[in-house]
Amino acid sequence: MSDDLSQDRPVAGSGQRRTLVVLGVIAAVAIGFLLGFLIPHGDAQDVPAADSVDVGFSQDMSVHHNQAIEMATVALTGSSDQRVKNLAYDILTTQQNQVGQMQGWLTLWDRAPLPTGEYMTWMGDDDAHMDGHAGHGTAGHDSAGAGSGPMPGMATSEELAALRAASGPELDVLFLQLMLRHHEGGLPMMEYGAEHAEVAAVRTLAQTMVDTQTAESQLMTSMLTERGAQPLPMN
Repeated sequence: MSDDLSQDRPVAGSGQRRTLVVLGVIAAVAIGFLLGFLIPHGDAQDVPAADSVDVGFSQDMSVHHNQAIEMATVALTGSSDQRVKNLAYDILTTQQNQVGQMQGWLTLWDRAPLPTGEYMTWMGDDDAHMDGHAGHGTAGHDSAGAGSGPMPGMATSEELAALRAASGPELDVLFLQLMLRHHEGGLPMMEYGAEHAEVAAVRTLAQTMVDTQTAESQLMTSMLTERGAQPLPMN
């Protein structure tokens, strides 16, 4: 996403802004859900298995995206910085659309909408994706961490409470830090899905996530630098 696209959008009042947020979210998830039903599919044997990369990616990434959507909503309605609000809006609507697509696939496949066990167990011992993703203070992840706790990059309940309570420049910096770490934490899952998913539409969506979130991470890094702030270490 280009920083140039985040410059000259009209500023709405708080009530109008909340209404637009709600309408945008509804539209994004509805369009995404519809797109999920439009993927080519054959008979029952073509449905991905419950423990497949396609199903695990769609379930876990829905959870990961939902927290990003929550954080973006806080920034969009609470920030007074137009560039931060524009970024938050882009993340909110893009990821809601993607959640809609993944939930559409899971419904089509008759699979649970969210994971029923541990996270990331669908990721094999792929060192290229599970190790060495250290950037902006990011610690490497190994395959032993899959399924053993929260997904990498996820904010804690205390961090989310701090984000909701923050205002002004403090809110902007905390949002950028949490969202940058969130993006980087999800990158190995997206890359693994792009390479290993069986369904072409799932691979395509995963690669789109990689491309979009990499660009957004670069933008957030530069915005933090402008504010004299540092990225958070990976959790």
